[in-house]
Amino acid sequence: MSNLIRPVQEKDFEALIELFREFALFEKLPEKMTNSVEQMMKEKEFFNGYVAESEEKKIIGYATYFFSYHTWTGKSLYMDDLYVKEAHRHKGIGKKLLGAVIEFARKEKCHELRWQVSNWNKHARKFYKKIGATIDDVELNCVLSLK
Repeated sequence: MSNLIRPVQEKDFEALIELFREFALFEKLPEKMTNSVEQMMKEKEFFNGYVAESEEKKIIGYATYFFSYHTWTGKSLYMDDLYVKEAHRHKGIGKKLLGAVIEFARKEKCHELRWQVSNWNKHARKFYKKIGATIDDVELNCVLSLK
């Protein structure tokens, strides 16, 4: 089975919203997912990512990212999410999505790629360590809602 990894397009927004809901449920935070297709359309200039598309043209995974600047290292890319539908995990799709983000970051001359992973997500932590990522347990995430 061959899956296509490609940049996100507007036509993907509806399928992505469903995957965002799945991911929020997976993260045990379904109430935090308040995004919508309408909001994505209004804010599309800020949305960047890749999707994994099955042979049947269904979106089965995604990786999203944005540029950031870290005072210690300079220009960086932050991967906001990496998610693959449960039925399609352990088939190399996550690795392909992450590879696309890494390739993009290198092309853009970023010094680092950063992301977060849930403490309890042992499979993801193992996957990230396997590719050479460092997982620190020093910093905690802070979120301030502006709504």
